[in-house]
Amino acid sequence: MEGVRVHTTPRRALLTATLAAAAAGACSGPTNSSPAPAAPARRTTAGSGSPSAAPSRPTTEPGRDHERDRRRIDQLIGRMTLDQKIGQLFVMRVYGHSATHPDPADVAANRKEIGVDNAAELIAKYHVGGVMYIGWAHNIRDPHQVAALSNGIQKAALAASVPVPVLLSTDQEYGTVARVGAPATLFPGAMALGAGGSTADARTAARTAGAELAALGIRQDYAPIADVNVDPANPVIGVRSFGADPKAVARMVAAQVEGYQSAGVAATAKHFPGHGDTSVDSHVGLPRITHSRKEWERLDAPPFRAAIEAGIDSIMTAHLLFPALDPADDPATLSRPILTGVLREELGYDGVVVTDSLGMEGVRKKYGDDRVPVLALKAGVDQLLNPPSLSLAFEGVRKAVRAGEISEDRIDRSLRRVLELKARRGLFDDPYTSDRAVNRTVGTREHRATADRIAERTTTLVTNRGGLLPLSPRRHRDLLVVGVDAAAPSGTGGPPTSVLARALSGLGFRTEALTTGTSGSPGPSPQRIEAAVAAARKRDAVIVTTYDIASGSAQRTLVARLVATGVPVVHLALRNPYDIARLTGRDTAPGASLAAYCWTDVELRAAARVIAGRTAPRGKLPVAVRHADDPSRVLYPIGHGLSY
Repeated sequence: MEGVRVHTTPRRALLTATLAAAAAGACSGPTNSSPAPAAPARRTTAGSGSPSAAPSRPTTEPGRDHERDRRRIDQLIGRMTLDQKIGQLFVMRVYGHSATHPDPADVAANRKEIGVDNAAELIAKYHVGGVMYIGWAHNIRDPHQVAALSNGIQKAALAASVPVPVLLSTDQEYGTVARVGAPATLFPGAMALGAGGSTADARTAARTAGAELAALGIRQDYAPIADVNVDPANPVIGVRSFGADPKAVARMVAAQVEGYQSAGVAATAKHFPGHGDTSVDSHVGLPRITHSRKEWERLDAPPFRAAIEAGIDSIMTAHLLFPALDPADDPATLSRPILTGVLREELGYDGVVVTDSLGMEGVRKKYGDDRVPVLALKAGVDQLLNPPSLSLAFEGVRKAVRAGEISEDRIDRSLRRVLELKARRGLFDDPYTSDRAVNRTVGTREHRATADRIAERTTTLVTNRGGLLPLSPRRHRDLLVVGVDAAAPSGTGGPPTSVLARALSGLGFRTEALTTGTSGSPGPSPQRIEAAVAAARKRDAVIVTTYDIASGSAQRTLVARLVATGVPVVHLALRNPYDIARLTGRDTAPGASLAAYCWTDVELRAAARVIAGRTAPRGKLPVAVRHADDPSRVLYPIGHGLSY
C-alpha cells in the first residue's frame, strides 16, 4: 500500500509553482505539517438559495485570503468539463484500505458496485469530490493506514487534468456511531454529553476529536446530531441526540460546531428538518413527522438555527415526510420548499447541503436511483452522498443538465459551495497528512485522559435506595457483572460485561463477568438466567446491565430473579436511559440504577468509577423517563440525577 510520505520541497515554493502551473493552488505532495485549524465561517446572507443568488463569502476567518480563494475557485470552475463539475458533487464509498492496492475481495466489490478497481480509478472515472470512510468498506484498520489511504486518494485527485483535492468524510458521532475506533480516542456520545450538560466539555470533545480526524486526512465529519429526541421509542436517533430539550440541544450543537471547525474539520448538523420524533427508521422506511409548523419552530428548528449561527459548514438532509413544511408526498431530501424555502431562504443558510445516504430506503421508495439525485439538486442539495449506483446517478444528472432540466449555472452554484468549503478547511493549501501528525495527535495519553474526565461528568445516578451506592471493596468485595452484551462499537475493548468487570477489578474488587447473550437475541434464556442467579448468590453485590428493555422482555425477568436473591443489585442501562421504567415494580426494582448512554470503554470506565465511589455521579437526565404503563406520566423528569 502507499505510505505516508513526507515531501521535502519548501512548502511556499511548491504552492507557488503549482498555482502557476495548474491555476488550482493545490500542492503536489504530502507535507510534514499537521492540518491547520480554521475558524468557523458565519452564514449571514438570507435568501441565497434563490436561482439568481451567488453564495455569500465567509467573513469571520482571520488569516484566510478570501480573494485568493475566490480567484482560485473561479479558475478551477472555468477549466472544468461538465462531467468534472458533476463529479465534484458526489461523495462516494469505495472498498479497500489502500487507494491503489486494496485486497482482492475489495477489488471485486468495487468492480461489482462501482465499475472500478480502487479509489484512484473511482476518482479518474467519476471525478468525485468526496469519499466517505466506512468500516464495512474496509477503509479503517489503524491510524497510519487511514492516513496513507487519505494521502493516496489526494495524490490521485491532484494528478487529474484539473487537480482538485478530495473532501474525505466519515460518520464519527462517538457513542454508538464511531467509524474510527481505538487507538484513536473515543469520546462519550451525544446523549452522554447532554447528561453532562457542559458546553465546554462538548466543545473540547469536538475540538480534540476534530484534531484527530484531521490528522487522519478526514476534513468533514457527519456530526453533530441536531435532532431533538422527542420520541423515546425513536428507533434510529435515541442516544445519538443530545436530549429532548430543544434549547439544551441547541447549545450543545453550537459548541460542537465550534469545536470541530476550530480543528479544521467541517461539521455537519443532521438531519434537517429534524428526525427526533419518528417511530420509523429511514434506513428501511419513510418516516412521517406530524409536528405542526409551530411545533417545528419550537422543537426541531432551534438546534439548526444555532448551528447556522455558529457557522456550520454543512447540513445533512433527512429522508422523511414533513407535511407541515411541505404537503407534497416527497421526503425532505427532495423537497424544494424545505431545503430552499425553509433552510436557505428562511433560516438564511448558505453553506453546503449534503443528503443522507442515497442508498437508504426512505429516499428510494418513489423514484428510481437515476432520478433521486436530480430531484435532490433541484430541491437545493449540493453534495450527493453514497448513491447505490454511481453510474446511474451520475448519468441521471448529466442527462438532466443536457436536457435543460437543470442548468449548468445551477451545477456551478453547488460546485462553488463545495469548493469554498474545501478552501475554508485548508485543502487547497495542504491536503495531505503525515506519520508525524498521526503520532503526535491520534489517541495520545492527553486526549484519552480528556475523554475520561468528560465521561466522569456524564454518568447519571437515577435511583439509589438506602444509599446502596457507592460500593466499597470492604463491604462488597466480590462482585458479579452480568447481563446483555451489545456488539462493541468500533475499536472498543470488547463485550460490555467484560470491560466493566475489568474496570471494577482495577478499583479493588474481585469481579466475575457473566454474559447472558447479545443485544440482538430475544433475551437471556431460562438456562442463562438460572446460571446468573446461581452465580449471584455467591457474591456480595451484582451489577446487571440492560439494553433497551421492551415489554415482556426476558431482561426484566433476569433483573427480577436477581433482586429475589436478596443480594444487592445495581442496574446499569447501557444505551437508552428509559430501561428503569420497566424496573419499578416491587419485584424488579434494583437497589440502584444508573444510565451510561452507551457501552464504549470510556463510558463503562466512568460508570465503574461512579459505582466504586471514586467519583461522584454528576450526570442529569437529558430526556424524561415516562411510566412504562402510562406514557402520559413522567417518572423521572429532564434534569433528574442523584449524587453522593
